Amino acid sequence: MEQSRVISAVQRIADSLITASRLLPPDAAKALEEAVPEGGKAAGVMDAIRRNLAIARERDIPMCQDTGAFWCLAEIGRESRIPLSLVERIITEGCREAAEKGCYRTSIVSEPVYERKNTGTNLPPFINYELRDGDGVRLSFLMKGFGSENCSSVRMLNPTAGEDGVFRAVMEMLEAAGGKPCPPVFLGVGIGGTMDRAAFLSKKAFFVSDERYTELSARILKVANELGTGPGGLGGSPTALGVSIAAEPTHIAGLPVALTVNCWAERKAVIEFREEELC
Repeated sequence: MEQSRVISAVQRIADSLITASRLLPPDAAKALEEAVPEGGKAAGVMDAIRRNLAIARERDIPMCQDTGAFWCLAEIGRESRIPLSLVERIITEGCREAAEKGCYRTSIVSEPVYERKNTGTNLPPFINYELRDGDGVRLSFLMKGFGSENCSSVRMLNPTAGEDGVFRAVMEMLEAAGGKPCPPVFLGVGIGGTMDRAAFLSKKAFFVSDERYTELSARILKVANELGTGPGGLGGSPTALGVSIAAEPTHIAGLPVALTVNCWAERKAVIEFREEELC
């Protein structure tokens, strides 16, 4: 592959990630703009969030000091001739360039328990690979802040729990989070698979929501906004701005459910490459 194509791909990823750190995606921006605050302090917090976004846009700076960990879903076309080593390379180098040029805070430690030494680069990115139809590559990125990530969780339910069991599990996890994830929040719910797959699905849900669960998503969103946690955890509403669900088959003996919580600063980007752009 020509070096110029690698450079172009890396730059495209970096530019998308830098933009995502400064501007909300259209769906998140619309949800935030249309939210009607209720409660004594809710309007003030929502106004502050909107002013924050305006300043980030005008000054071309990140919308939050926690610029997040790079989480990536790399979907590879089944007929693709693109080597995985190249996909990994452009993801890693794109993230490196975004962190260097985009005023990202360095937030990754190389060992999680003892030394906790900062890598100084905001690397490595956390990459998940899946196959898809076609011959191209689609890269879906979350820049995951850990105030909200620390409020994410997994529950292993009995197989007979059903919709009500899933609903209760999600609401218990969200209620326990309180104001810690900087509400109003966006919620991704993963159902099925194994414990680890459910957690993965809860992040994938921010990009692909399963239409079979539209009514459950609406139910969760409605009751979330009746909790009274409110913007900034100061009471009132909204507590949540959106709920999306992804699901896959699971074992007859279980019902894994995972919740990923994103704060209002929902930073995400999707970049697609045709095979000929990388080969």
